[in-house]
Amino acid sequence: MVTVNKKYLSTSSRFGGAPYGNAVLHRFSLSALANGVLVDSDKATPPAIGDVVRIGILSAGLLLVDGKGIVSAAFTALATAKVGFQYVDGIDSATVPQDDDYFHAALALNAQGRTEANNVAVAPVVLPKDAYLILTWAGAANAAAGALDYVVSGVETGQP
Repeated sequence: MVTVNKKYLSTSSRFGGAPYGNAVLHRFSLSALANGVLVDSDKATPPAIGDVVRIGILSAGLLLVDGKGIVSAAFTALATAKVGFQYVDGIDSATVPQDDDYFHAALALNAQGRTEANNVAVAPVVLPKDAYLILTWAGAANAAAGALDYVVSGVETGQP
């Protein structure tokens, strides 16, 4: 039997140890009133199919590891959303392109539950600049009260 070692084991980064680690969980909340209008929204009507909802800002230097959608109160029937990121300055990056479904291609918003990110085709990336965490509404326009918490796990690497 052969033992294989990854190079630079002794110098690789190790994070997550409490209380001094760089591992983080960022929680972003989104809720809707009974008429479907989002609470604290700058839009007076409910989100429709194709609307992009910015629910938080992810800091430059954040290594994106995973995401989890927690729907504690279901939105309208058939409602889903892509979950990803879009740069705050509106300018794409050649090294880490914006990705509207980085975490989820179709997060079910119409039923209570906890859903881990399901876009397995993407590798962890370090954001080169601040980015919005976005939901692109799909399935059906919202017409019901609902509540979503979205948790992004990552590692703060510092400003790029």
